[in-house]
Amino acid sequence: MATAVLNLDFENLPPKINDLEGYVQAFILIHVRKRPVGQVLVPVKNGLIDRIELLEILKEKCGWSLCEQILHDYLGWETVEVPHPLPQATVAVITRDRPKDLTRCLNALLKIPDEGQEYLVVDNCPATDETKRVVDNYGGRVRYVREDRPGASAARNRALREARYEIVAFCDDDAAPDPAWLRSLLRNFSDPLVLCVTGLTMPLELKTKAQRWFEIYTPLGRGFSRKVFDFDGHDSLDVAPVGVSANMALRRSIIDHVGLFDEALGPGTPTRAGEDYELFSRILTSGYRIVYDPAALSWHRHRHTWQELRQAVFGYGVAVYAFWTRALIVEKELRVLRLAWFWLTRKQLPNLIRSLLRRKNRAPLDLLLVELCGCTLGPWAYIFSRQRINQRNNKA
Repeated sequence: MATAVLNLDFENLPPKINDLEGYVQAFILIHVRKRPVGQVLVPVKNGLIDRIELLEILKEKCGWSLCEQILHDYLGWETVEVPHPLPQATVAVITRDRPKDLTRCLNALLKIPDEGQEYLVVDNCPATDETKRVVDNYGGRVRYVREDRPGASAARNRALREARYEIVAFCDDDAAPDPAWLRSLLRNFSDPLVLCVTGLTMPLELKTKAQRWFEIYTPLGRGFSRKVFDFDGHDSLDVAPVGVSANMALRRSIIDHVGLFDEALGPGTPTRAGEDYELFSRILTSGYRIVYDPAALSWHRHRHTWQELRQAVFGYGVAVYAFWTRALIVEKELRVLRLAWFWLTRKQLPNLIRSLLRRKNRAPLDLLLVELCGCTLGPWAYIFSRQRINQRNNKA
């Protein structure tokens, strides 16, 4: 079931889509004048995609989105008040011992039009000097900083402190942003209450079973409509729709308004992830706004093996309950108990029963079980991680 990933412009669809031998289907991201408007799965037969069949599927799945974007472009409607000039930005890549991923990421970033942005790589607790050697290959176009406190949150906090510009755009090392990515993030900062902007994250490849199930089970994209989140209109403890830190820009002044990332959360700590959700929650409860803009497109390399996928799903389970534990302990948010009960009884257990009964469109049982295991460990992971950081700070 190898799946090709294609990026096509609706108004310039090729007359023939071929050279797809070895693939049985294609995951297609559809653009209208460089704006993503939808995604479809299309069968591949004998290495070809039938153009008529593709148009029929697009009409069924993306018809309104296509018409809406074409109409907006024709009438010159723009839903975003774009600041002029755009603010300058620091683009920060957080990495640890993944030189191949980092090289692909930096190559993609350096295709972004030069509008004065700086590029910063934060090397988190490296075991070797490979990351430094990769950065040196770019001849001064990329700045290198080493952060020896473990965890992605510590590295992100270091990036915020090191950044030369007010807007800091974060990109994970396993991502490859589109050339229009940075400008699409920056155009959303005209509102002074917007502290964070997130973007659309699509799969870079879907070659393996694990990568396909990652996109089905835990996709990083949040749809094709621009959304503005604030405390009055959105539950600050249910922030999954906001986006992900792999594709995100923050004002550096967030340090003064809201505070830094909680270093007890995130990759490289016992909590595995969740640092972005916790910060999103704090932004909303502090009275500020977050914008999700699908025009800010980035491509993410999903986990390649089934074991890596299981580890990721386990980590997401740990992270959500670690984030909620922090909200309960630190913010005294008793609503967490209701949310956890709702998630268990309305989502996790029904999905588990559906899988056990072998119903259609069921999720793999081992992914459901490993996520549930992660959830049970989440509270203890946060407590242990918090204690470890306190001990480290006391020694310092």
